[in-house]
Amino acid sequence: MSEIRDGADDVPVVSIIAAVLDEGENIRPLCQEIAASLHQLPAAEVIFVDDGSTDDTVAALKAVRDDGILPDLRIISHDRPCGKSAGLRTGMEAARGEWVITLDGDGQDNPADFAPMLDLCRSARGRAPLVVGVRTKRRDTLSRRLASRFANGLRSRLLNDGCPDTGASLKAFRRADFLCLPQFEGLHRFLPSLMGRRGVPLVCMSVHHRNRLHGSSKYTNFNRAIVGVRDILGVMWLNSRARIPKRVTER
Repeated sequence: MSEIRDGADDVPVVSIIAAVLDEGENIRPLCQEIAASLHQLPAAEVIFVDDGSTDDTVAALKAVRDDGILPDLRIISHDRPCGKSAGLRTGMEAARGEWVITLDGDGQDNPADFAPMLDLCRSARGRAPLVVGVRTKRRDTLSRRLASRFANGLRSRLLNDGCPDTGASLKAFRRADFLCLPQFEGLHRFLPSLMGRRGVPLVCMSVHHRNRLHGSSKYTNFNRAIVGVRDILGVMWLNSRARIPKRVTER
């Protein structure tokens, strides 16, 4: 049974969503940056989905809200870890903005990129695009960069999604375009392919990428590779079975 509150009375234009797991040390500095970016955006809400953390992530989020850094911060918690895609789905279902911006909770994404990404979404002619942040100068170890380059190359070749980098969490799009997609763990890495199959244009934008503030990644190169190949095959199957009309009319 859902226990998600609707939040403030004013309906936001954009919802900023982060799914986090054991990021207690990174919460305050990241939220301070998010707060500083909000004046560049239309009416916005900020939602953090805690994916069953065992550290002080939730306490840090509550402190950020109580201290007035983000006084309207919405904090949603899973009872156990379900994965980043599940966390994002929970955030999307709770969100009230027409537009969504997603980011990681480790501080590698820069909130200064929010405004230009949203501008690309809202100023587009025709159907609103999916705007994907592309990390041109990655601040990761050599092994992670090489693994990511291989994974992105394989995914791009097999899915032909036209996107050089889907690993960055920084993305902007219409909330409704996400909610019509099938849910599975790893979904967030395949938005260009899955949304593109439904006619959503893709826009790639160079974004800042920084060193992780504290802690370490929850993934290893090996488990990313094994799960990634399986997921690519699954997305290929989903796309092959999709039957989507180009136009729907009511008579």
